[in-house]
Amino acid sequence: MTNILKFVQVFALGTWVGSIFYFSAAVAPGAFRVLPSQDLAGVLVEFTLRRLHTLGVAAGIVFLLASAALAVSASGSRRSVLLPTIGVAIMVVLTVISQHVVIRRMIELRREMGSVATTPVDSPLRVEFDRLHGVSVKLEGATLLIGFASLFLTVRSS
Repeated sequence: MTNILKFVQVFALGTWVGSIFYFSAAVAPGAFRVLPSQDLAGVLVEFTLRRLHTLGVAAGIVFLLASAALAVSASGSRRSVLLPTIGVAIMVVLTVISQHVVIRRMIELRREMGSVATTPVDSPLRVEFDRLHGVSVKLEGATLLIGFASLFLTVRSS
């Protein structure tokens, strides 16, 4: 049973971390490179990021459930599960904040502007949008780095 729970942990967290990496390295830059307008690229990125966040929260919950099961099992070491579990819990919180606070406000701003690309950079709406975009990038980057560390600690404890 311990091997199955470890597999579930690694699979869930590896899927999440790999998805963030792929999104950051391929999807987002590709959208802005190949689509005919920044506004279309932004809509695609928002759509895929929403899906990524849903996957992430689900993967995080699966990881946490497997960690809890390992912690209570007779052969599981509570100490080896603690740090990655804390890391994944932080990842879930950062992801929920990103999706339901930061990105939700960015969507509202995009609607108000009509077009982000044609809104002057000194417009208060655009300034707030750009600031929130920076926050979103930092939250995703922090989630990725914590995910790498948590995945390493999970695999190391196997």
